[in-house]
Amino acid sequence: MTPAPFQHLDIAALADWLEAGSPLTLVDIRDPQSFAQGRVPGSRRLGNDTVDAFLDEAPRQSPLVVICYHGHSSQQAAAWLSGQGFVEVYSLDGGFTDWQHRHPDRVER
Repeated sequence: MTPAPFQHLDIAALADWLEAGSPLTLVDIRDPQSFAQGRVPGSRRLGNDTVDAFLDEAPRQSPLVVICYHGHSSQQAAAWLSGQGFVEVYSLDGGFTDWQHRHPDRVER
């Protein structure tokens, strides 16, 4: 049986990792306007226009967390990024919507 290309990450675990200052890469695949209105602190937007540069510079050994609106499309992106050589890839369950609901004070604008 082939292992899953990515793992699921819940909001509480991400909050703990950020609080601890754990080294990780956060990418947000939402549209540019939504990203500009609010995002998980330290995340960078990843889209068709930025993916090539991201693949050139992102550390493959660092945990990579993919964020979308609700935690659905991030799963497809996480699986794809895993196939690009990232060794520890996570899809954020609940996405930014859940993050913003649970941590309104931890939204970067």
